[in-house]
Amino acid sequence: MREISLTLNDRTTALCQETMPVVVILDNLRSAYNVGNIFRVAEATRVQEILACGYTAAPPHEKLKKTARGCDEIVPCSTWPDAASAVRHVKEAGMRVYAVETVEDAPLYWDAPLQFPCAFIFGNEALGISMEALQLCDGFIRLPAFGQKNSINVGNCAAVVLFDCVRRTRM
Repeated sequence: MREISLTLNDRTTALCQETMPVVVILDNLRSAYNVGNIFRVAEATRVQEILACGYTAAPPHEKLKKTARGCDEIVPCSTWPDAASAVRHVKEAGMRVYAVETVEDAPLYWDAPLQFPCAFIFGNEALGISMEALQLCDGFIRLPAFGQKNSINVGNCAAVVLFDCVRRTRM
């Protein structure tokens, strides 16, 4: 039987220590479980920070903690009264801001010419991203939806977008 090595090579070790030049903005997410899932994805992809806006659950929160599985203690998080305030903050810091939304004519995430450092806004599970925040964005991207419904779970959406950022920035 072949032995499998689980040791990290030097390149992988270096990547594990670098923070990806991405911030995640969560606009009024209803489910603390979805937020916890996003914390796990953010930790796995080494996102710089999560900005929890409006009534989005933020640490410490029992339901978030359950799905975050400790990542809520690793990924930096700050709270904001609304997503528009968070967008203004990251733009002042020199980041481009992209809304992940089913906006008309938004390019598919794999075709979008992203500029780093950047922030991505993920919106409310039923209502999407607030209009005030959308109007402040530098661009929009979307995931394809080939079924009858026009959306997927916000945690799954964040995973797709953030792992694509890993591909773009680290590979």
